[in-house]
Amino acid sequence: MKSTRILHTGVLALSLLAGSVMAAVSEQEAAQLGSSLTPLGAQMAGNADGSIPAWSGGLPADAARVDAKGFLADPFAAEQPLFTIDANNAEQYRDKLSAGQLAMLKRYPDSYRIPVYPTHRTAAVPEAIYAAARRSALNTTAVDGGNGLQNFADSRYYAFPIPKSGVEVVWNHITRYRGGNVRRLITQATPQTNGSYSLVKFEDEVAFPADMPDIDPAKAGNILLYFKQRVTAPARLAGNVLLVHETIDQVKEPRLAWIYNAGQRRVRRAPQVAYDGPGTASDGMRTADNFDLFSGAPDRYDWKLIGKKEMYIPYNSYRLDSPALSYDEVIKAGHINQDLTRYELHRVWEVEATLKSGERHIYAKRHLYFDEDSWQLALVDHYDGRGQLWRVAEGHAQQYFNHKVPSYTLEALYDLIAGRYLALGMKNEEKSAYDFGFDASAADYTPAALRTSGVR
Repeated sequence: MKSTRILHTGVLALSLLAGSVMAAVSEQEAAQLGSSLTPLGAQMAGNADGSIPAWSGGLPADAARVDAKGFLADPFAAEQPLFTIDANNAEQYRDKLSAGQLAMLKRYPDSYRIPVYPTHRTAAVPEAIYAAARRSALNTTAVDGGNGLQNFADSRYYAFPIPKSGVEVVWNHITRYRGGNVRRLITQATPQTNGSYSLVKFEDEVAFPADMPDIDPAKAGNILLYFKQRVTAPARLAGNVLLVHETIDQVKEPRLAWIYNAGQRRVRRAPQVAYDGPGTASDGMRTADNFDLFSGAPDRYDWKLIGKKEMYIPYNSYRLDSPALSYDEVIKAGHINQDLTRYELHRVWEVEATLKSGERHIYAKRHLYFDEDSWQLALVDHYDGRGQLWRVAEGHAQQYFNHKVPSYTLEALYDLIAGRYLALGMKNEEKSAYDFGFDASAADYTPAALRTSGVR
């Protein structure tokens, strides 16, 4: 009996140890990628009634015209909405809407609506990234309860294309392909309840160790990416620069961040640029981890994988990105101009995040919906400590087909209680669209380089 008890104790210890390291998938499971599953892990087939078509490779690189500034013409400009969801007919479509969308329809019954268009599965990335996703499936494991990644250095993209848990779905969003090194000129607005607003303009950059010639990717260690954001307007903020070294395991090695204050002409560490620290120049309308709809360390939440469902999500938002639009045409009281938006029926992964006991965050719960084709977050509902729905995020997405990159046109974060919102990522009036694949050096992303970046 004693030996049996010891054996049982040993088995339990081994099972607990195994639970701390989530295993990669088998060769047999990985073989689904590119067959029954797309190369990134979405269901290849369409749905039963054909309203979601089969994935056939995404948009080709020459899908539409690209202007001299890099803005993309709308490949679907001739299409009209199949129908529009508003406050009067919302109940009819309840099963394909989030709680946040339903709340927005109720909060703004006269202006918020959801125009639903035919579904196009446009997401595509380069072949080399598909190969990287397969390597991730076979090799990457989650450690420390999902807070970090192991054996990820060789792939660097889409950590878990065949996910088994909620946190693995989150990691796919965090490690998705963004087009290599990317530089962009973008604008942010936080309108008052009457629609009046001031603009904050940024020049930001994302650079990856694998795409920087002076860094050996094999020696990049725990660094996932480098991020630098310079404020260019208004004048009172111009020259301020944020630098982030985004780590893979932020529990083992927290995100490293520095801020250069142009007025003080000094660089200082910025530990508040994480979790629910305030977002840059956001007037308190977003947290640090609201950027990219969710970013940063996952360790403060328990992530429950609910499963897959079909939902109406923002998609192929080319019209919203048009350089023919002014910011006044996009920004309206309560929410962005919904007449410029486009929603489609897509399958999403649904994940529920609940704040762990003993942890602190202004959001006690998050309900997240990830597009299955791109792993990019489409919708997030945020709840406060009382369990009340507080903020609703929508990621208006488009495929940058000329570079084979799924990304955002605009990120919107609506505060249902305050009646205000944040719109981030607009570039309609800027001099250029995204600059994919720019040359980056490790020397550009050091605290010492911040002073040079902040010159007005």
